[in-house]
Formats: sequence, C-alpha cells, structure tokens
Amino acid sequence: MTTIAETLMNDIKTAMKAGEKDRLTTLRSLHAQIKDATVNAGKDMTDDAVVAVIAKQIKQRVDALAQFRAAGREDLAAREEAEMAILRAYQPAQLSEAEIEAFVVEAIAATGATTKKEMGKVMAALMPKVKGKADGAVVNRIVGGKLA
Repeated sequence: MTTIAETLMNDIKTAMKAGEKDRLTTLRSLHAQIKDATVNAGKDMTDDAVVAVIAKQIKQRVDALAQFRAAGREDLAAREEAEMAILRAYQPAQLSEAEIEAFVVEAIAATGATTKKEMGKVMAALMPKVKGKADGAVVNRIVGGKLA
C-alpha cells in the first residue's frame, strides 16, 4: 500500500510530464510544507502527519477564499478554489455531520459531560477519532450544540 506522500510524489511527476503548471505548483508547495513539518522538524513522514498538513493547507485556502471574496477578487478566489480541489484529493474521506454527531454523542456518554464547561473533555476524547476526517470548527459547533 502506498503512502499519501508517495502518491503525491507520483502525481508531481505526472503533472510535470503533462505540463500542468498550476497543479504542479500546488503539489510542489504541498510537498514542501509536508517536508517542512516532518523531515525538517525531525519527525517521521507518516500518513497522519501528512493529513494534518493537508488539513492546514486547506484551512488556509478557505480563509484566503473568504478574504478574496470579501474584497471582490473573484480571480484570486477562483485560484484558491482550484488549489483546494487539488488538495482535497489527498485528504481522507470527510465524515458527514450525522456521522460526526454520532461520534459526539458517544464521546459525551464516555466522558459524562453535561455542560459547556466540560467541552474540553469531550473534544479531547473525540478529536483522535475524527482528526483529519472532519473540520474542527464543525466538530466544535456540534459538541457545543449538544452540551447547550
């Protein structure tokens, strides 16, 4: 079974051969970020580490997209959307809100939390199960709603 990093390197080579400049730039940037966060930081290049970097890169592009749209820069917003689409191909399948809600209910039951003050306990129990598969903001919103 190939790792995400190996798949990424193969896709970089394919993009080079096909002359896909925009895709190649995005993939090379991602590879550099992964290398910086793992090898250069003295950590192993595991799939979990790679998924964390991909999630961070997608979040940065979501934030930039909102700013570009607010500024009326649709040209830059379109570029960010294209890059996000490329990055999402390397991200594990995302959980639906119903699936996240099931994990939240399970975590609340396991921790015995009843108030929003205990949200940290629930998040600590929950995040290892959904990390990389769900947006933290969505998880946070659902946990907050259940503990309200």
